[in-house]
Amino acid sequence: MKAKEYLHQAYRLDKRIQSNIEEMERLRELSTSVSSPSWGERIQTQRHTDALFVRYLERIEELQIKINDEVDHLVALKAEIRDVINKVTDIDERMVLRYRYVHNFTWEQIGDELNADKSTIRRWHGNALNHVVVPENPIVIQMLNSNEHF
Repeated sequence: MKAKEYLHQAYRLDKRIQSNIEEMERLRELSTSVSSPSWGERIQTQRHTDALFVRYLERIEELQIKINDEVDHLVALKAEIRDVINKVTDIDERMVLRYRYVHNFTWEQIGDELNADKSTIRRWHGNALNHVVVPENPIVIQMLNSNEHF
């Protein structure tokens, strides 16, 4: 695994967690809303005996467990990434990596923090990636379900 791919895992996992939280909020809204009856013809091969809100609540519970597991993975991954970044000897390179991969700053935000222009930040970033040593057995975040895409 290349350094950039390894460091970028936390960002992708964080985005996946945020997406799951948004989905859970939509399910919460649906679980408390009143659905109107359908007066049209309905053909149903199986009859659901649970109320619709019960199914939403079950899905919310499943998502909450998944989110908690992903947050635990994110915390462990960020701790490992911080350790890897702290081994980079150049302070500017280390700060660029920290702002980019731990705090998810944009290039412009990093430039503002370090009082450097975008090209300098990108140069430091490129040099820093060459100095990152990916652990032999890194924490690698896999998709929890094969049908999830991110």
